[in-house]
Amino acid sequence: MNRRRLPLSLRHHAVPWERQRPTWREARPTVIAGALKRAQARPSGNWYVLGASRALRGDAKPASRTVAGQEVVVWRGPGGRLVGGPGICPHLGAPLRDSPVRCGTLVCHWHGLALDGSPYAGWSPLPVHDDGVLVWVRLDTVGGEEPLDAPVVPRRPEPTRALTAVYTGVGVCEPEDVLANRLDPWHGAWFHPYSFVDLTVVDAPGGPACAADGGADGLTVDVSFKVAGRLVVPVRAVFTAPEPRTVVMRITEGEGAGSVVETHATPLGADECGRPRTAVIEAVVTASDRPGFAAARRAAPLLRPLVRAVAGRLWRDDLAYAERRWQLRSTGRFPG
Repeated sequence: MNRRRLPLSLRHHAVPWERQRPTWREARPTVIAGALKRAQARPSGNWYVLGASRALRGDAKPASRTVAGQEVVVWRGPGGRLVGGPGICPHLGAPLRDSPVRCGTLVCHWHGLALDGSPYAGWSPLPVHDDGVLVWVRLDTVGGEEPLDAPVVPRRPEPTRALTAVYTGVGVCEPEDVLANRLDPWHGAWFHPYSFVDLTVVDAPGGPACAADGGADGLTVDVSFKVAGRLVVPVRAVFTAPEPRTVVMRITEGEGAGSVVETHATPLGADECGRPRTAVIEAVVTASDRPGFAAARRAAPLLRPLVRAVAGRLWRDDLAYAERRWQLRSTGRFPG
């Protein structure tokens, strides 16, 4: 792929959806299952993504999420440091997610119990981490692994030259179903024709291109993102799974080289019917050396909702894929 080409290309011979090259022979279940199995064997250190770090500003409402059935709350404590712990008040069980933060202290809205992030009245803090884009919490009793001091954060563009946006969706499935979806790039142009065309997987796990990118389990893809009409942006991207609940798509050639899309799957617990629920928390971190990208970064507050909307459209379909996969697995009807 030519690294110096213009970002936009014109497709001279648009192929109707039903006439594009079938990919089902290449999308071998054993390849996808093998990549998933190796991802699940990697250490996470018991870290789980909660949400966007941008959502936690000063005395803003705390961030909260139920992770694997455990209520967790996170906020900015005294001096702006990130603190977090159980989301159940130790006094009479109030939901701390609904409590306000005042001067870095979380004040229970039932009886006024104040928590500054230090152990108090039976409430003990949990290890938390802000990587500049996402907030993580470590739950050793849930993960059951050897704890790590910090989560496995993928390599990203330099924050000062990047534009970031975080999308969150929830599906009835397990984290492995979300990962399996992302480790199947062959479905892109078929399942998402409104966004992707001319998709070819040029290297699968163990191939030369994967090794060159530093990961034996990478999937290297040539694909064009649709802009308008026949205008597209062709890129080369590599999909890797650095830990059990994360898949990273990194653009290695073409416009935005170095940009990443991180898909994190956080188990939430069972719904009222006993079915598992999983949050998809996707961080888009884009960068470009083109002079005009500085203007895009300045317009970030306007662009973030657009990026989230694009991700949401894709995940409307991809969560249906993940939910279908879980449904078949749970009833013993999944092929293979």
